Amino acid sequence: MTFLKHTALLILFFFSTIGFSQTTYPKITGYFGILHPILTVSNEQTNLNFRDYYAVGFPTGINIWKNQKIGFSFEIVPNIKDENGTDKVTNILFHPGVLVALGNGYTFAGRLAFESGGRYGVTPVLNKTVIKGENCSYFVAVPLPVRFGNNHPATFTAGFQFGIAF
Repeated sequence: MTFLKHTALLILFFFSTIGFSQTTYPKITGYFGILHPILTVSNEQTNLNFRDYYAVGFPTGINIWKNQKIGFSFEIVPNIKDENGTDKVTNILFHPGVLVALGNGYTFAGRLAFESGGRYGVTPVLNKTVIKGENCSYFVAVPLPVRFGNNHPATFTAGFQFGIAF
């Protein structure tokens, strides 16, 4: 009976270390970043961040990698806008998507977008890990959001994001 207990404990230990190891899949990572939309274009107008207003977002998310090449990501982005001396949270973005590792530190994220302000759309993102550490990595990204709805014209935005993943 003691042999069976020890064998069972050894098997349990073996499988639990595999389950919590960062080299096995699924692999879970988290991240936090700062997003600056640079330019927003519609058929009615073109707006430039830092000139017409100041807008900033704080993407926070979890990535679940199925294997080395593909994963799922869920991101929440509170957005703040300062315009004419007034600042406020303008909306919260819910941003689920698919991750595709492209190699050499590049990742493509294809995201759906659902904004609390009533807009929706898609956001393709090209991400590059620039510093890979033992416990965290630093990245830069170029999100290209396209938005529709809420009685506004369709918009296209180009942005710049940087952050830390752990």
